[in-house]
Amino acid sequence: MTAKTKILTMTAKAPAAPKPKWKLKGPKFWESWSIGKRILVIAMLPVVYLFCSFIWYSWYSHRAQVSEELAERGKILARALAETSEYNVISGNLTDLRLTINGLVQSDKSIYRIDVVDAMRREVVGVTADGDRDAEERVFEVPIRKQTIWVNLFSENGAPHVSGSSDSKPPTMTSEVVGYVRVTMSPSNMMDKQIGRFRVELAMAGLALFVSVAFALLLAQSLALPLKKAIDALRQIRGGNYLVNLAVSTGGEVGELQASIKEMSVALDRSKQDLENKVAERTRDLVASRNDALRADAEKRKLIQKVNSIIEDERKSIAVEIHDELNASLIAARLESQAIKQLADKLPSTPEVDEIKQKSAAITKLTLDLYASGRRLVRRLRPEVLDMLGLDGAVEEMARHYNSSECSFEVQAEGDFSRIGGEIAISAYRIVQEALSNIMKHATATQAKVMMEVGEHALGITVHDDGSGFDVERASEGIGIIGMRERVVAMGGTISIASKPDEGTTIGIVLPLAVS
Repeated sequence: MTAKTKILTMTAKAPAAPKPKWKLKGPKFWESWSIGKRILVIAMLPVVYLFCSFIWYSWYSHRAQVSEELAERGKILARALAETSEYNVISGNLTDLRLTINGLVQSDKSIYRIDVVDAMRREVVGVTADGDRDAEERVFEVPIRKQTIWVNLFSENGAPHVSGSSDSKPPTMTSEVVGYVRVTMSPSNMMDKQIGRFRVELAMAGLALFVSVAFALLLAQSLALPLKKAIDALRQIRGGNYLVNLAVSTGGEVGELQASIKEMSVALDRSKQDLENKVAERTRDLVASRNDALRADAEKRKLIQKVNSIIEDERKSIAVEIHDELNASLIAARLESQAIKQLADKLPSTPEVDEIKQKSAAITKLTLDLYASGRRLVRRLRPEVLDMLGLDGAVEEMARHYNSSECSFEVQAEGDFSRIGGEIAISAYRIVQEALSNIMKHATATQAKVMMEVGEHALGITVHDDGSGFDVERASEGIGIIGMRERVVAMGGTISIASKPDEGTTIGIVLPLAVS
């Protein structure tokens, strides 16, 4: 790429975006002002501006007036002295000139000093005023000129000249400068007078400013006070006191605002009363529904408890029938088969006798298997171990029964389990049985632990496993968990299930010892 191509490429680029102009950032300082303060500032800002402008202009005009008057008087005085002191300077009669200048300085307090000098600018007469006077920086200087006047002493006929009205003024010829008159003015006296006048004007302007401030304060208060009352009324409404007695104390928009707040207060109070009536009515309905639900829940608990009791009684009855009748029949059948075998042993050995021996042995084995199955069925229907070992021993026996190489079970029991019996013991046993069965079927756990503790008023049971777990919020409860929950609710207890995927499951159960 050549240099020319580079230049063209740079030229084709889009121009840079203009920088944004400076903006005032942050909150404006007057946004936190109250309405009274804003009204006061709005009312007083032009008044204060006019007051300051008037004071400044008055002071400036008084000083300018002193300066102009001193300049005019200085020029007039210097010119008059220059015209009247010509003779004294030329003749050297300076006493009269000094007396005249001294009289002027004493009589006019605006004169600081008068000097008369000759043509060589050497001082001839100099008079300074007595007292405390300030000298002005400017000096008014006028030259003293020697003038020549032509006088004709005789008329054309040779008689002495007598001036008439028709005579023309003789010509005057200006000659050289013989001296100078210098006048230095003092502004002290005039400034004192002007300061006195300025103070009067300042007092009048201050009185006007005070009246304006008082009027602005009255105006701001007349606006701020009704607004404050309106704000207080709104705060009371926000606090819950909807019926506010707000009097309309002014007119205009503020009065309309007060009237609107008062009307809104009445409407809100009426709406509050209606809402309270509806809430009270709805509360009565909810209380009645709650009582009905509680009664239904209590009846449901009683029904579940009764059903469980009936089931346990029926299981007990079936277990007794199996134990007393079926097992007795199986024992009798086994004894008969053994008797047949004994009789066959006494007969000579033939194929038929050998077959009888085999059949009797098979019948004996079958009766023994049926008897063992019956015993297991009896234990499931009615855990006799509860009556023999108590709840803690029965649970330990159950854990040993479920223990295998895939999952080991551990039982910890604390407290006096002799206090627990009857229906609570059976329900607790069935709940633990269902929990261990679920662990074996679904948890795929390697370790499980059952902890039981008998307290003063309740029995606490905790079953924990290190299995796969599940999401409690999303997973639906199975039949086993539903059955456990119904048993706990029927006994007036509480159940909690905590589980997460791949973090195991913990079931906590509390059963009251005295069912209400």
